[in-house]
Amino acid sequence: MTTEPQSAKVPAKASNLLRRGLLVLALAAVAVAIGCYYALFVRYHVTTDDAYVNGNLVMLTPQVSGTVVAINTDETQYVRRGQVVIQLDPRDAQIALAQAQASLGETVREVAQLFADERRDVALVDAEQTQLRQADEDLTRDLSLKTVHGVSLEDLEHDENAVRSARAALQQAQATLASTRAEIAGTTPATHPRVLQAEANLRAAWLTLSRTHVVAPVSGYVVRRSVELGEQVAPSTEMLALVPERSMWVDANFKENQLADLRIGQPVQVSVDMYGSHVTYHGRLLGLTAGTGSALAVLPTQNASGNWIKIVQRLPARIGLDPAQLARHPLFLGLSANVDVSVRNRGGSALSQLPAWPASQRTDVYTDQDAGAGRMIDRIVAANLRGSGDALYARAERSAP
Repeated sequence: MTTEPQSAKVPAKASNLLRRGLLVLALAAVAVAIGCYYALFVRYHVTTDDAYVNGNLVMLTPQVSGTVVAINTDETQYVRRGQVVIQLDPRDAQIALAQAQASLGETVREVAQLFADERRDVALVDAEQTQLRQADEDLTRDLSLKTVHGVSLEDLEHDENAVRSARAALQQAQATLASTRAEIAGTTPATHPRVLQAEANLRAAWLTLSRTHVVAPVSGYVVRRSVELGEQVAPSTEMLALVPERSMWVDANFKENQLADLRIGQPVQVSVDMYGSHVTYHGRLLGLTAGTGSALAVLPTQNASGNWIKIVQRLPARIGLDPAQLARHPLFLGLSANVDVSVRNRGGSALSQLPAWPASQRTDVYTDQDAGAGRMIDRIVAANLRGSGDALYARAERSAP
């Protein structure tokens, strides 16, 4: 048996100690690096990969019932605000508009006749007053001849009856005039309530006809089409679903133990699997939902049973994105995302009573649907008042709706 010299054992032992020392130093360096990384970066960032792209989904439904006769777009296509995307059969609405036009013309003529009746009743009152004066004069003259027996009692009775008859006729004419004036008091033929009602009916028929052209309320992409040619649709029928081109955000679901440092307005970096790490979106935290996903579910979970297992809950948070970046790198609903929130600034609040972004949404594509109805009404009123006299033909000054 060969025995290793004692001098050879010493270098081997020193070598092992050196290796252990280097390992300890390496582990210490790694621990220091991890500690520095945590202290300088990790502690100021909250991340999650349970995040998805979301956005407004505009459901397009008709404003009137009708039969679909044309479809001008389809899924994946881009439509502009105000573009006619669906056409309904307009014939029933055209007939209703023609009936409303005729009704307005007839009503204007009837009201114009009321003003003519007023002038006729005034003349009739004047005539009855003349008859009454004449009867009074005849009675007075005959009464003066009664003392000299110049008139018979029969003639006197006839004169008295004539006075009474003339007075009753005058009262009847005055009542008729009062009734006619009550119907037209404070109005002109163009502003009479019956004419205004007929105008409102015509405007409603005009709107019904214009609404057979179903327009896009916003610009965006068609993501779903559920209407077919020849289908009978109603105001509750969903025909198209649009996604506005720049109305996108990210819904990030943070664990409940990540919420302590989250504040509204904190900067956020977002990456999506679609573009990978080549594109980083810059946004900010817009708000936290006041309830966890399970609590706000249609069927919330119940933990009243004996076999209860604690599950970490998640709270949805909305992340707003830079519109300019969205324009350069468009996103699609439902895409997965990775969210990194910088929580270095914790001066804000987790919940705020003031809106963090303009939540209101508006469209003006429906405001001009009655354009042209006012001009049509003016033409019909003027045409049916023409020849009724200058005072009747003059339309009262009022702003057209």
